[in-house]
Amino acid sequence: MGNGKVLIIDDEEDIRLLCRLNLEPTGMEVVEAGSGAGGLQAAFGDTPDAVVLDLMMPEMDGFEVLRILRADERTSEVPILVLTAKVGSLERSRCDSLGADAFFTKPFVPSDLAQQLDELIGRGRTAPRSP
Repeated sequence: MGNGKVLIIDDEEDIRLLCRLNLEPTGMEVVEAGSGAGGLQAAFGDTPDAVVLDLMMPEMDGFEVLRILRADERTSEVPILVLTAKVGSLERSRCDSLGADAFFTKPFVPSDLAQQLDELIGRGRTAPRSP
């Protein structure tokens, strides 16, 4: 697996820890944010190579974070993987329309997450995301 900085935006500390424990051994640097606002601050402060984004968070949900990340030139091309317990077709369709690159449902297989992120980061470095 490759390198890269992954920003995990999730209000559940256990999920952030699970991601960290499974991504760091692959060579990825993991940055964590426990809220949507904190995630935006982290993303704009030092642009990550990929973002793992929870949808269901208090105050600012993942849909809003996704919309803002896609609208800002600093993060508009960063691959975003949505990780959520919400599995309805409406949520998936909304994520697609807002520009999500991948969709994982909780519970998830951590090694699959690492592989998907590695692919997204590799793709992001070789070719820009199509709108």
